[in-house]
Amino acid sequence: MNRQPLRLAIMEATRILERAGVASPRFDAEVIAAHVLGVERGRLPMVPLVDPPVIEAIGQLVQQRAKRIPLQYLTGWAALGDITVAVGAGVFVPRPETELLLEWGVKFLQGREFPVVVDLCTGSGALALAVAHARPDAVVYAVDIDPQALAWARHNADVHADAGNTPIRLYSGDIGDPTMFAELDGLVDLVLCNPPYVPEGTPVPPEVAEHDPPRAVFAEESGLAVIRHAIAAGARLLRPGGGLAIEHDDTHGSAVPALVRARRVLTGVEDHADLTGRARFVTARRLG
Repeated sequence: MNRQPLRLAIMEATRILERAGVASPRFDAEVIAAHVLGVERGRLPMVPLVDPPVIEAIGQLVQQRAKRIPLQYLTGWAALGDITVAVGAGVFVPRPETELLLEWGVKFLQGREFPVVVDLCTGSGALALAVAHARPDAVVYAVDIDPQALAWARHNADVHADAGNTPIRLYSGDIGDPTMFAELDGLVDLVLCNPPYVPEGTPVPPEVAEHDPPRAVFAEESGLAVIRHAIAAGARLLRPGGGLAIEHDDTHGSAVPALVRARRVLTGVEDHADLTGRARFVTARRLG
């Protein structure tokens, strides 16, 4: 059996993915190769030659990725912060942009002992689990309205709890319900939310249009409907001095901060850009 250079296989995979319109062809080719080999992507240079079955397995996954099946569906996982979560059909795949929201939230909690955190629209549970991993002393609540998303979140929460990480408290609920988490009113240190926010009718890549659950991506009222509920919930749940962070569409750089400022109990409203310089999430503190 003649071994073949892994480098050439990755180059060919990159070409195929580039022709298919994949946004990050080299990265995706390397992740697929690392997945097949069972090594970290950074260790690929240490695997110069591979057997033909490995080349074949990489090629099969590359062909699926070229059909714009999400990379995370092919590997079965997505990363956020220092954790990974299982993802697949029926749940929104965490995006790299949310790393910045997570970083802000973890930094905000510095100096607060045993903080109470609420993750609205938790989806796969990634954001809640990443906070719990970063702050094992935190009490983290997470909620979603979608049964399929909650099934993934429960699976991920169980896996992380079995691994010895701090458990999260997972609930089914509508963040527009003013009685949701009523027992936590005025007691929460940090409210995070990555809601559906893409305006209805917006063209999106095939990975999103054909695979992400529409209700986890699109929202009515030009993408602001669920964000309005998140702001109201944050204003109600936060303790004085508590923090709020909500991700939004890059067209919402003015609209969402304005909605937050309209809540008189919220102050220090600031909008933050993602790594490409696009408006991406808003933060605020509760007066007190």
